[in-house]
Amino acid sequence: MSATTETIDAFYGARAASLRKWAALPVVLAGTFMVVLDFFIVNVAMPTMQSDLGAGANAIQWVVAGYGLAFAAGLITGGRLGDQLGRRRMFTIGLALFVLTSAACGVAPTAGLLVAARVAQGAASALLMPQVLAILGVAYTGPDRMKALMAYTMTLGIAAVGGQLIGGVLIELDPAGLDWRACFLVNVPVGLIALALVGRTVPESRAGGDTRLDLIGADLVSVGLVAILLPLIEGRDHGWPLWTWASFAGAGVVLVAFGFYQRRVARSGGSPLVPPELFSERAFTAGMATVVLFFVTVASFFLVLALELQEGRGLDPLESGLVFGFEGLGFFLTTLTSAKFVARLGRQALALGALLRAVALVALYFAVAHIGAHGSVAWLMGPLVLDGAGLGLVMGPIIAIVLAGVAPRNAGAASGVLASAQQIGNALGVAVIGVVFFGALQGGHAVPEAFRTSLLWLAAGSVAVAALIQALPRGERAAG
Repeated sequence: MSATTETIDAFYGARAASLRKWAALPVVLAGTFMVVLDFFIVNVAMPTMQSDLGAGANAIQWVVAGYGLAFAAGLITGGRLGDQLGRRRMFTIGLALFVLTSAACGVAPTAGLLVAARVAQGAASALLMPQVLAILGVAYTGPDRMKALMAYTMTLGIAAVGGQLIGGVLIELDPAGLDWRACFLVNVPVGLIALALVGRTVPESRAGGDTRLDLIGADLVSVGLVAILLPLIEGRDHGWPLWTWASFAGAGVVLVAFGFYQRRVARSGGSPLVPPELFSERAFTAGMATVVLFFVTVASFFLVLALELQEGRGLDPLESGLVFGFEGLGFFLTTLTSAKFVARLGRQALALGALLRAVALVALYFAVAHIGAHGSVAWLMGPLVLDGAGLGLVMGPIIAIVLAGVAPRNAGAASGVLASAQQIGNALGVAVIGVVFFGALQGGHAVPEAFRTSLLWLAAGSVAVAALIQALPRGERAAG
């Protein structure tokens, strides 16, 4: 471990109480929860947001897309800033900016100002989010690290699955007549409490050595990621015009140039934004490919499920959120036990989770067919619990395996690359499954039929994840 890194015990003192050393965990996970929640909670609020602000469909889409684009483009740079300037420092700055921009979203008087605030909120998230995994990775060791990573994974899942339910509850309760604005303003008190505690609970850590930011590398990777994500976000709505394919091609050129430049900086003794040594670890490279493909099947499934429940079944946001709760139940149960599965089965525990998802999605396909247009959604609950169980078996262990061999000095950079891979997978999945789903609608199919078609593609993707998991090192265990 780097000499500039404090362990939790060193931060509190060698005789710190067992419970006290875990005080940092809820503080950093509060930031994680808010960042992920704000991806999904907005979907529930979009109809009232559009009518209240008198906004067009394109502006409202950018309320979602602007956040995701700024977030993904800044993650790698944010992670490296934490390595060089201090992870607690960057987490604190990111959290403070997130609270400020959440308040700006909540009081925005026009759609244009709301989009601008969401872009700024995404940029703040990019400073905050990669520090969390880096802090956990260097502050906890051995079995404690596995417990911390499982808590992190559970937070991701609950925020993603529960976003629909939390948004539905807030809109249903309509506190102080805030309507959709409550979905943003709820972050303010939570964030302020976390800010008050971070200095007392979270140890500082940094990589040490050269503290200069690789500005050329930061520019190259940001441009490359935007060139990938922008056409993924906008392409389907515009019929995939020529500029989208030119953007993909340009992204390839820029990212290849970025890779060569990083090697050049490393050879000259500088501090590259993404240290090339990260990709010398098989667990990291194979794990990154698996992460991208796995997340292709996650956000896209949540999207088409929400459309099926609200547009296909006519449920309101709260009712839809309650159905999502069954997905969360399965996720919660296997997240608690996934470490035991991995300790016994190694990488095959992750393959089992991916195959469980494939079975669940096929079962959901037949359940939707069985209930027809007016049957009870209770038939969906069993497959959703099973899908959530598969999700929990993959999500936690894959993050631990990818980061297991990363040196503490590179923890922030690795966390930023991992989080970027997740966002690229999410965007790619929404784009591909969006083409399948909306293509079916345009072909004259009703929402349930479009949903069923999407499920078959998602099931095939889950089988492909199980196959790709075989490329992970045979002996990897997430418990390290």
